[in-house]
Order: sequence, then C-alpha cells, then structure tokens
Amino acid sequence: MTLTTEISMGILFAFAPFIAFALVDRALGSVDGLLAGAAISIALVLRDALSGRVPKILEIGSLVLFAGIALYVITIGANFSVMAVRLLVDGGLLLVVLISLAAGVPFTLQYAREQVPPEFWNAPEFKRTNVVITSVWAAAFAVITGADAVLVFMSEVPRQVGVLTIVAALVFATKFTGWYPKQKHTPASGS
Repeated sequence: MTLTTEISMGILFAFAPFIAFALVDRALGSVDGLLAGAAISIALVLRDALSGRVPKILEIGSLVLFAGIALYVITIGANFSVMAVRLLVDGGLLLVVLISLAAGVPFTLQYAREQVPPEFWNAPEFKRTNVVITSVWAAAFAVITGADAVLVFMSEVPRQVGVLTIVAALVFATKFTGWYPKQKHTPASGS
C-alpha cells in the first residue's frame, strides 16, 4: 500500500460517522442516524485521545455537528425530513472543512502527517499539497450540499440525479487525494 493510499484510507475512515449516519438514517430514521454519527465520532475522538494523539479537526467537527444537530432535534422536537437532515449534516461538514482551510490547518494535513516523516511537515510544498487536496474536498462537499438542497427544495428533480451527483463528487475527491501528491512529487507520494 502506498503512502497516498494510506492517507486516502485515513481520510475515508474519518468519514465513518457520515457513513453510519447515512445507513442508520435510511434504516431507522434521522434521529437514530444522528445518534449513530455522534457515537462513531466519539469513538474516533477517544481513539486518538487514548492513544496519545491529538484528535483531528474533522473528527472533532463531526462530533460537534452530529451531537449538536441530534440535541437540537431531540430537545426542540423538530421534525425535519430525511433530506433536510442530510442537507444540515453535509452543510455542516462543508463548514468544518472550510474552517480548517481558513484557520490555515487543512484537515488533510493531520492525516498526511501520520504517514509522512516529520522532516517534511514544514516544507511549503507539503502544506500547499494539503491545501489543494482539502480545497478539492471542500468543492466536493459544496457539490454534495448543493445536490441535497436541490433534492429538498426541488421535488421535481429525480432523486437518482442527486444520488449520482453525490457519488461522483465523493469518488472524484477520493481519487484526487490519491493522485495529486504523486503529480507534485511530495513526500506523501512516497517519492
């Protein structure tokens, strides 16, 4: 397995709360999906904390997102549609990624540092590569949030169009994450 594949897998593993949310949301409903996402987020944050690693931005953001929306829905008794909850979740994920970029700590940087020797961490190209990759993920989440909004507010659009758009955005971001560092010859590429 190459370093870029390991980095891509680490990022995909960080999306486990979102996968759990989607599966449970579909099977049992939005509140249960939100609670499943929060539970997986707690597990990921605890895994890092107990192993002596700093919890990652994406994992902390996911925990705040799922727990916050679940708490709101449960305490207020809000009754959002499944697609409206997905819009909130995906929009929240986009916000977490954009905040990581604005703070100068692109969320992919933490995953890349787990695979790349420390002597490369301060290299300008290493950070630039992670800014580009995180920006591509932000664009993918913007597309996903847009597709969710279309499905919520434009009921005449076939659901399959939204689903295909979401899948295409995720596949593109995942493939780009593995491809781009190799093109830049960064330490993350194993070059």
